[in-house]
Amino acid sequence: MLIDNEEGLCRMMEAVLLDNGYDVKGYTRSFEAVEEFRSGDWDLLVTDIKMPGMDGLEVLQKVKARDPQLPVIMITAYATVEMSIQALRRGAYDMLTKPFEPEELLYRVKNALKHTQLLEENRELREELVGKFRFDNIIGASAGLKDVLAKVEKIAIRDTSVLITGESGTGKELIAQAIHYNSLRKAKKFVAINCGALPESLLESELFGYKKGAFTGAKENRQGLLETADGGTLFLDEVGNLPMNVQKTLLRFLQEQEFLRVGDTTPTKVDVRLISATNADLKEAVKSGAFREDLYYRLNVLNLHLPPLRERKEDIPLLAAHFIALQNKKFATAIKGLTAEAMEAASDFAWPGNIRQLKNVIEACTAMESDDYITLPVLAQFVDLPLIGADREQSVELEAEGEEGDYAKALSRFEVDYLKGLLRKNGGNVEAAAREAGMNMATIYRKMKKYNLRREEYA
Repeated sequence: MLIDNEEGLCRMMEAVLLDNGYDVKGYTRSFEAVEEFRSGDWDLLVTDIKMPGMDGLEVLQKVKARDPQLPVIMITAYATVEMSIQALRRGAYDMLTKPFEPEELLYRVKNALKHTQLLEENRELREELVGKFRFDNIIGASAGLKDVLAKVEKIAIRDTSVLITGESGTGKELIAQAIHYNSLRKAKKFVAINCGALPESLLESELFGYKKGAFTGAKENRQGLLETADGGTLFLDEVGNLPMNVQKTLLRFLQEQEFLRVGDTTPTKVDVRLISATNADLKEAVKSGAFREDLYYRLNVLNLHLPPLRERKEDIPLLAAHFIALQNKKFATAIKGLTAEAMEAASDFAWPGNIRQLKNVIEACTAMESDDYITLPVLAQFVDLPLIGADREQSVELEAEGEEGDYAKALSRFEVDYLKGLLRKNGGNVEAAAREAGMNMATIYRKMKKYNLRREEYA
């Protein structure tokens, strides 16, 4: 939107911006422009200051009341310091002094619109984060998960410490993020650290920061993660790995909301909510003396236990479909799901690595599968699945017929004979052999390599 009571200048600016691809509308009467202004309709306002009736500063004030984020460029022929300060205090983004060249106008407009774009990207990112960690975007319908999410909903608004327990790969950090993004702290940072991934010497300075000269290499003051998370949430993953000296400092923080940076003598105060997680038995660690009892009770004010995937079998089809959809979107593929046999096998599998393992296996399967559905042979390449249906019956027959009573040897002999027959029948064409067998080409190639079979010998 352009506003300038000098019609010639207004039309000149309008023409310059239109020629450079901008969608522009010019006004020579400020009252008319303000009447037509609607929040969200405009990305930028360029207005003169000195105008009859309603001047530019009043226009600025009225527009900012309706759209506080809109950048406004003020034009003036009398750019005094006092006027510039007044305009900037009322929310102007930039000042443009008459007379100006078209290039300068374009430069100022480009910068202002870049500012608008960054604000919009930040808004979308915040909305995406909040949406990503809404409870209904955590995949699953099992009773165990529903019970956890019901507790999360209550816990999120309670500004107190939470300890999340469960096996590795069950989604403890995702639940911690859900708590944060549904709490009153959601506008502030969520900061995570894996306490088992750093050596003791680094972990203390990483968490609490350090003062210049505290140790060799400390050339300047450094903020720790507790300060970074000020106003927000700090997530301590694998909290059972905290060394004793760090446990002591963390306990003081939980008691006093203050701590000492490494090498400092002045306490630092912050406002941070702590959420911690562990796959270890902290009660046993307390008994053995490896974990402070007073710290354990400070961290475990509220407890959430995530069930392993083997106890959420009804969630496996939902999770698999979700991970397949993510891979299809990422790589523009069109895998529709798992075959009935593959899904039965996946649902029966124990998944010792839990959701993380299932996610990784689905990613691998979508990379290898050439059919519309992930088949059992492809799935079996990445997990040690029990045989089902016809495969189980065939294995029983092979075991019974094996001359040496060795199932593995009998199965190998069968596979070699079967592959040789396939390759011979299809003239060494692996693609045709795979199609006839209902197997993935990658599986055929892998087994050919295993048994040292060369397709050239059957061409």
